[in-house]
Amino acid sequence: MTDIHEGGCLCGAVRFKTRGKLRELIYCHCSQCRKQTGLYYAATNVLDSHMDVQGANEITWYRSSSAARRGFCRHCGSALFWKADDLDYTSILAGTFDGPTGLEPGYHIFCADKGDFYDIRDDLPRFAEASQ
Repeated sequence: MTDIHEGGCLCGAVRFKTRGKLRELIYCHCSQCRKQTGLYYAATNVLDSHMDVQGANEITWYRSSSAARRGFCRHCGSALFWKADDLDYTSILAGTFDGPTGLEPGYHIFCADKGDFYDIRDDLPRFAEASQ
């Protein structure tokens, strides 16, 4: 599997390309992720220096907390990114990648905040809040 991955939003206004190995998937069940997507985040990440974005001016960044913001396409509303202010990487929602990714499941976070309308039915590690 190549270490170059491409993806983008639903309407194609935002496209991105990553270089290098992607982190395992983290499934975030916090109320903010659920409210933004309707369920929960499944996200990987990449160093900012290893990602190129076309259509960056089409991304709206919403400050969801004092420490992070969420990026989505201003045209189609696709949730794309989560970015902490003090980190040198960006989390990318797994569903925004084109084609096969080779992404592997990792663990669940903010399970104490998960919705009551679904169950977590796998054996991945679970954390009540952020990972330890």
